[in-house]
Amino acid sequence: MKVWICKGPDERQAMNEYESNPESRIGRRMIWLSALGLLGVLYALFSMLEQGGGTVISVDAGGSAMIVLEQDRNGHYQVEGYINNQAVNFLVDTGATDVAVPESTARVLGLEFGPKVQVMTAAGPSQAWMTRLNEVSIGGISRRDVRATITSGEFSGVLLGMSFLKHYSLQQQDGKLVIREGLSDEQLSID
Repeated sequence: MKVWICKGPDERQAMNEYESNPESRIGRRMIWLSALGLLGVLYALFSMLEQGGGTVISVDAGGSAMIVLEQDRNGHYQVEGYINNQAVNFLVDTGATDVAVPESTARVLGLEFGPKVQVMTAAGPSQAWMTRLNEVSIGGISRRDVRATITSGEFSGVLLGMSFLKHYSLQQQDGKLVIREGLSDEQLSID
C-alpha cells in the first residue's frame, strides 16, 4: 500500500497522472528487470569464483602425464578425480600422510573398513579406519593399491595425501601446482 503526502489538489492530480501514465509503468518495470539481471550476473560471477582454479591435463615430450592445477581463491588446489572408477572431488593436501576419505563418502564408494586407528588431524586426534583403494586417478595420472584412511569426521571432498602424491613430482610456483608422473618411488620434488 502506497501512502502519498499531498499538500494540495495539484500535487494529487500530478501523482495520479504519473501513476496512470503507461510510459512511467514501463520505466519502473525496466528498472526492476535491470536490477534482477544485475543480480543474476553477480550470482554467476561469484559462482565461478567459488569453484576455484582450473585444471590443465597434458602429456609432456617424454610421454609422461602432467596436471597443472590453479589455486582457488582460498589458496587451495582442487581436482576432480576417481576412486575405484567413482567420481570424487580431491583437495590436494601434502600435509596428509594418506588419502583421507570421510566416512559418509567411504560408505557411498563401498570401501572396506579395516582396522581402527588413531590419527592426528588439523582438528586434533581422531578415530579412523585403514583401507586400501584399488585405484586413484586424477587426469591422466593413476595409481593402484593406494593406502588410505576413512575418517570419522566429515569434510567436503577427499584429501589427496602423500600415499598417492609421493609417487609424483610436485612443483608449485605462481599460484600453480604441477603434478608430473615419471619419477621413481624414491624421488620427490616440492619447490
